[in-house]
Parts: sequence; C-alpha cells; structure tokens
Amino acid sequence: MTRVNLDGLQSFCALNNARQIPLLGLGVYKIEPGKATEDAVLWALQAGYRHIDTAAGYRNEVSVGNAIRKSGIPRDQIFVTTKLFDQDQGYDSALEACELSLEKLGLDYVGVSNYGVQHLKELLGSNPTIRPVVNQIEVHPWLTRQEIVSFCESQHIAVQAYSPLSRGHKLQDPMLIKIGEKYSKLPAQILIRWSLQKGYIVIPKSSHKDRIEQNADVFDFDLADGDMSVLDSFNSDYVSG
Repeated sequence: MTRVNLDGLQSFCALNNARQIPLLGLGVYKIEPGKATEDAVLWALQAGYRHIDTAAGYRNEVSVGNAIRKSGIPRDQIFVTTKLFDQDQGYDSALEACELSLEKLGLDYVGVSNYGVQHLKELLGSNPTIRPVVNQIEVHPWLTRQEIVSFCESQHIAVQAYSPLSRGHKLQDPMLIKIGEKYSKLPAQILIRWSLQKGYIVIPKSSHKDRIEQNADVFDFDLADGDMSVLDSFNSDYVSG
C-alpha cells in the first residue's frame, strides 16, 4: 500500500519522487467558471485544503488560479492537478496543452494523471526518464478497481480517487447509512474515510461551503476492519458517469 500519514488536513501521501501530496483535495468538476469556482476554491483553502483538482475540460482553470492568488497562500503550499483534452495526445500537442493550462492557471507547474494497467505497462516499459507518480481513476466501494490499484501499488504509483462519492448516486444505500450512524457521520464522510484508509488520495467535488467543510471532517475517527470489509463488499464494477 502507498505510504500515507493520516493526521488531519495535513495528511499526505509520500510519492515515489520524494515529494508529498495532500491526501484530501477539492475537485472542481462541473463547477461553473468565475465566481462559483473561485468561491469553492477559496472556501476550501480557508478550511485548510491544500490540494485542488481541475482540468482543461472543466473550463475553470483560470478561476482556480485566480482563487489561489486571492487566497494569499504561498504557491508552494498548494498542490494543483490538471488534465489535458483527449485530442491533445502526442508529445508536441501535450507540451503545448500543458503550457496553455499553466498560462490559464497562472502557475509554473502542475501534476497530471489518468492511466489504465496497459497504459502504465507501456509507459514503464519504455524506461521513461520521469516515472509516473500518481494515477487518477474513479474509485469508490462500488468500483474498487482492484487490478489497477494493485498494479499501481506494485509500482509505487499513488492512486488518486475521483468521484469518491459515486457522484452522489449511492449515498442513500441503507448499509452505508447504517455505518454512518454508527460513527455519527454522513454517508459522504464514510466514503471519504474509506478512501483515506485505503491509502488513496481523494478529491471530492463540491461548490457548497458547508459540504466542503463536512468533507474535511473525516480525521477524528477510524473505520473498523469489519466496516471496511463491508464497504469493500459493495463492489459491483459500477461506473458513476
């Protein structure tokens, strides 16, 4: 399992390049560019988040960058992830797209993501100068992705879980609710904690201040092994979107 340190919002995952990435981040997928995104990012940073996940396809990179600058928090204290459009594959196109994203964000550097097992095998087989350190995939109890997770762990590649709340589709699951009641926690908080205890970097999305704060309130309890096993048993290869 990836080496992690669970200690509140300062919890981190040690990457294979000797850097550290915050385990809990804010995802801004489908948040409107402009005020909505800027507010969400500012609320998250004020609540103690230090990891923001965006993408060229989200159309809100400029707003993320604006919020980071408005926050007054030093850039080197914030981890930002972005992703390229599918059509930007290829060496030259990818470099150009990365430069464009950096320009929109107003930043000097970011992290990138998204690979399957075969993609990783091909990349690692090419003896790359820079090895991948993070792979972002959809992971939650209904989609545990054990094959790719195990492969990433064997290669010391950290797993970053997007859609960790199953886009809200499974929050009314009776067993999930029952586990939440046991710990006096919301279903979303149980799902985030499950990811954290798995050693995953987790990036729940929200544009609401109260939910951003609630999603961070997951470091004052531990899910028992039995409850982790129950959550593991939910797997049905369910892709949320």
